[in-house]
Amino acid sequence: MPKSFYITTPIYYVNASPHIGHAYTTIVADVLARYHRMIGENTFFVTGTDEHGDKIAEASQKAGVTPQEYADKISAQFRNLWPELAVTNDYFIRTTDSNHIETVRYILQKVYDSGDIYFGSYEGFYCVGCERFYMEKELVNGKCPDHKTEPEHRKESNYFFRMSKYQDWLIGHIKENPDFIRPERYRNEVLAFLREPLEDLCISRPKSRLRWGITLPFDQDYVTYVWFDALVNYISAIGWPDDQKSFKKWWTDTGGAVQYCGKDNLRQQSAMWQAMLMAVGLTPSKAIIINGFVTGEGGVKMSKSLGNTVNPIDVVKEYGTDAFRYFVTKELHPFEDSPFTAEKFKEAYNAGLANGLGNLTSRIMKMAEDNVEPLNKGTIEQFAALKEPGFFEAVESFNLQKAMNVIWEKIAILDQKIQKEKPFALVKTDKEKGQVLILELVQSLNEVAVMLSPFLPETSEKILKCIRENKMPEKPLFLRK
Repeated sequence: MPKSFYITTPIYYVNASPHIGHAYTTIVADVLARYHRMIGENTFFVTGTDEHGDKIAEASQKAGVTPQEYADKISAQFRNLWPELAVTNDYFIRTTDSNHIETVRYILQKVYDSGDIYFGSYEGFYCVGCERFYMEKELVNGKCPDHKTEPEHRKESNYFFRMSKYQDWLIGHIKENPDFIRPERYRNEVLAFLREPLEDLCISRPKSRLRWGITLPFDQDYVTYVWFDALVNYISAIGWPDDQKSFKKWWTDTGGAVQYCGKDNLRQQSAMWQAMLMAVGLTPSKAIIINGFVTGEGGVKMSKSLGNTVNPIDVVKEYGTDAFRYFVTKELHPFEDSPFTAEKFKEAYNAGLANGLGNLTSRIMKMAEDNVEPLNKGTIEQFAALKEPGFFEAVESFNLQKAMNVIWEKIAILDQKIQKEKPFALVKTDKEKGQVLILELVQSLNEVAVMLSPFLPETSEKILKCIRENKMPEKPLFLRK
């Protein structure tokens, strides 16, 4: 029986339109989903939108529409973007979906009934942008470390989740499973966070100041804290608790979800969510993979609140989908912050695609078209037959940039081989030897195309079609910009 693989992105907050950071994380997850399908695994890939909370209420009020109307509009922008980027998600979840709302309410009631939710008062510094309370020691010069704004001082009565109850278990689980949080430095960061006494989590907001949220099942005067709501998507998307067959297939049998997220969500994903799972008697996630931020000029994080974002559709319209996918998987570091500028993108496009892969494909297929018969079709698209262990090891360790480097090293070797052995000239003086060399180049190009298929699916298919038909591309794969 084939293995199963469950992968998710974070669900994206609908307080503003999608930008390149969202596209980056979603494409990376898509590459993993495509890869696992290609190696024969049953794969389920989920993305979606997070639609409750203070920021949505504020944004909708400014726009002069209801929160639901506002969420519908922005959620549709995310849903419509993914096909433009060749993203093959199997499910798109919204936290305003009725099945998700019922799952959140089910979990809240279950945790409340077990005694892990209690009523109390809290006083602290509240950042509307983060929708969370900060301890004074967490602030930087009195400001939110992410939004650089002074939080409001608030005192409220609310419901709390006994997260502190699970502190020792969290520490033990993270230590016993070194691959649970990747890369390692983020694992160390969470462990350092857990060395301090873990505070219980405020999981409600009074309707007197916020009505846009999921009403608590045990108190009609409160709505659910947006993070307690949003994180539940990872199991509501696969049918828990009603569809136990689906949940078993995608959670129990896979060891849980592989969850991509940004480093600003590290604690919520790796500590808060895992404690919530334990509180309802479920096993933890399989892995939390942390990617860096996409930065703009001067290394400043791109974010909606800072207004320095790039619309991925603008890039795709000018350069094409696969060019965009190439940049985010080859040029952006999988775990570190990486810059995106128009100049850097254009430079990478010309060097790696127009002058690199595109030029190589045309040269090899021109020689093949003029001098040899097509490859046996049985040798084409044999992903399992690839003999590139470095490629597979890189993908399996979530280092897609390293996997792409393996491919481009192969491209460079093929270029060097053509320059050194000159098959286009050799075939004129020693036809048989020249033909053998050209066929070797075609076979290697075939391997490049097969490895590229999870990354650049359209380009991969174009190259494979050229090989099947033994023709050079009708037009260059990538035009120099």
